[in-house]
Amino acid sequence: MNSFNTISLTEARKRLFQIADKVQVPGQIYTLTEKGRPKAVIMSVEELDAWKETVEVLTEIPDLKKDIEETEKAIKTGEYKNWITLEELLGKEGFILHDKASKKYEVSSSGKAKRSKTTRKVIKS
Repeated sequence: MNSFNTISLTEARKRLFQIADKVQVPGQIYTLTEKGRPKAVIMSVEELDAWKETVEVLTEIPDLKKDIEETEKAIKTGEYKNWITLEELLGKEGFILHDKASKKYEVSSSGKAKRSKTTRKVIKS
């Protein structure tokens, strides 16, 4: 949950180190005002990065909310079962996929993998 705090620039100057510590908590943001008008914002670097990433996603996928709603509907109706799988799409695009069925994976019945013995040479000076 975001907690927006508003303080004057003068007050922020007095409490700058305290504010810098407080904004490290996710969602803590300070708006600094001058003569009662917003002038600047202080937030953690992680918070800023998260906001930038959100803006990038919304720019790249402008209909994200609509796409999510359509996907949820497809899941409820079972329509998604007719969708192409990632493996099918990659194959269609010419990527060669490893055949999982051709290799069998087993667990050793002894419980431990056998290790080869190595000898260490001691160098005397």
